[in-house]
Amino acid sequence: MFDTKLVGPALVDAFRKLGVRVQLRSPVMFVVYVGSIITSLLYLQAIFAAGEAPPGFILAIAIWLWFTVLFANFAEALAEGRGKAQAATLRGLKESVMAKKLATPRHGTSWLPCTATDLRKGNHILVEAGDVIPIDGEVIEGVASVDESAITGESAPVIRESGGDFSAVTGGTRVLSDWLVVRVTADPGQTFLDRMIAMVEGAKRKKTPNEIALTILLVALTIVFLVVTVTLLPFSLFSVEAAHAGKPVSITTLIALLVCLIPTTIGGLLSAIGVAGMSRMMRANVIATSGRAVEAAGDVDVLLLDKTGTVTLGNRQAGAFLPARGVAERQLADVAQLASLADETPEGRSIVVLAKQRFNIRAREMETLHATFVPFSAATRMSGVELGERKVLKGTADAVRRHVEGLGMAFPSEVTRTVEDVSRRGSTPLVVVDDGRVMGVVELKDIVKGGIKERFVELRRMGIRTVMITGDNQLTAAAIAAEAGVDDFLAEATPEDKLRLIRQYQGEGRLVAMTGDGTNDAPALAQADVAVAMNSGTQAAKEAGNMVDLDSNPTKLLEIVEIGKQMLMTRGSLTTFSIANDVAKYFAIIPAAFVGTYPQLRALDVMHLASPASAIMAAVIFNALIIVFLIPLALRGVRYRAIGATALLRRNLLVYGVGGIILPFIGIKLIDMLLAAFHLI
Repeated sequence: MFDTKLVGPALVDAFRKLGVRVQLRSPVMFVVYVGSIITSLLYLQAIFAAGEAPPGFILAIAIWLWFTVLFANFAEALAEGRGKAQAATLRGLKESVMAKKLATPRHGTSWLPCTATDLRKGNHILVEAGDVIPIDGEVIEGVASVDESAITGESAPVIRESGGDFSAVTGGTRVLSDWLVVRVTADPGQTFLDRMIAMVEGAKRKKTPNEIALTILLVALTIVFLVVTVTLLPFSLFSVEAAHAGKPVSITTLIALLVCLIPTTIGGLLSAIGVAGMSRMMRANVIATSGRAVEAAGDVDVLLLDKTGTVTLGNRQAGAFLPARGVAERQLADVAQLASLADETPEGRSIVVLAKQRFNIRAREMETLHATFVPFSAATRMSGVELGERKVLKGTADAVRRHVEGLGMAFPSEVTRTVEDVSRRGSTPLVVVDDGRVMGVVELKDIVKGGIKERFVELRRMGIRTVMITGDNQLTAAAIAAEAGVDDFLAEATPEDKLRLIRQYQGEGRLVAMTGDGTNDAPALAQADVAVAMNSGTQAAKEAGNMVDLDSNPTKLLEIVEIGKQMLMTRGSLTTFSIANDVAKYFAIIPAAFVGTYPQLRALDVMHLASPASAIMAAVIFNALIIVFLIPLALRGVRYRAIGATALLRRNLLVYGVGGIILPFIGIKLIDMLLAAFHLI
């Protein structure tokens, strides 16, 4: 909040937002705005003619009402300033680059130079090593390493290639090696980068359904107090009691009464809370297409989580050596490591590491062994090394069985049982064979991410159901689901199965969130209430989702839900505090406002304020200053706690409800004492 780069422009914007059209967007603050204008006119009248109250009193009330409007404008401008700073950084990525437009969509054909702004959806361009990709597109030919750090913040380059789920490229990124033929998928001004800039600037931020409902409630409360104030106006000015006492209630006092009793605190901060919610999402490297998506994330009660990369680490790792009869475990580990020396897959590397950790068997160099690598193929489904006449291989049980029986040897029955046991546990068995002799089984496990089980427990306490989606068979899926602690799972999932499951939950009245990156995920993403597409995924997935994760991290879905809930908690907490404030201010301002006309109201002056004028002024000052003190909370958000709705409501009422009633008594009394001590009233 105290960043000078943000505060200065926000102060200027606070004055710019004093226009009638801007103020009309918040009905509550518009009432304060009108009250500020009326009291300013009353002050001018009091200068040149007899006023309905002392000029100094009217001026002080007018100044603090204007401050109330300006502080609310400042809160919104400060929240928007964060977005503008992020947008300025993104706008710097929009270089005016030249593109190589192809006459035909094939590499090697002639191309013509043109600017990025001349490209249109459906055009084809060539990008080569060192070129900046000028606009969003989809790779239709070639494979290249692309630096996306300017967009994602991730320094490691990524591979983009035609076909599959990694074919989308983003304008502003740079090709590091090789070449790509790209089909343009967006017109200038409608690219992903353009949408990011518009979103973070808040230019397209529309009020969400809950925000609209809250606004209607605040308007209703404001109208009630407005009607009461208008009713009191003639009664106070022209009643017999007022005429007899000679102390009618002034219009300035009634305006102060109205402003203090309408929910100005939440009315002034409501917009800032929404903008700050989108800003927090952006800082998490997630682009939300609208505030509605952020709010929906807070209301989600079912999470569909892809197993690979979300629940598990994504790469199977060797967990155990299970030797055949007559084979020592160390002997199996030695042979398995030998078969994996040239295997650069994560599974192969994990076998080498496990043998080293378990038996201190050091990896050997292929050159010193004069070994020849036997690569994995879809036909053989085995890999390993050849040491002269000796062949050491590892592969699936079926593939190794065919290999062994082809050599005229038997496949041990106890190894078959071991393979079945490993599969039943949800792991993957790899059988190792040394020159025709079956040595045993290496168990490859899907490693559940550390801490993920505790996260699921937190979500369960919040009333959120977690469902793991995987293409694995039922046994494997059940084992991993039990280890991870998810509530349910969907095994052997197809795109149709995902879509059917989402519709089933939505039919039960639940809000569903899911992640995806492939074209086959697009239908389910389009159906989900909160759909997080991976930035590394296809264009179809990104267009179907209402959020894009720039980090392409599937576990980000959990963080997104927390940010959404934090925004809802912040809005609810400040609404509770604001209404509680209004209740407390009754006891400060109503006795003070009418005690001159109705002396019996002095009994309600529980705070024993110095004078009616001092009480009214103290309430108006407190009403303005409380907005300033709550701006950091509105921007930062109420601290997220993974507790149930009932416990959250109880805590909310205790902290912000009871606290909202007590604080005005303390604040107004202190301000009243200062005003009296310095003889300001």
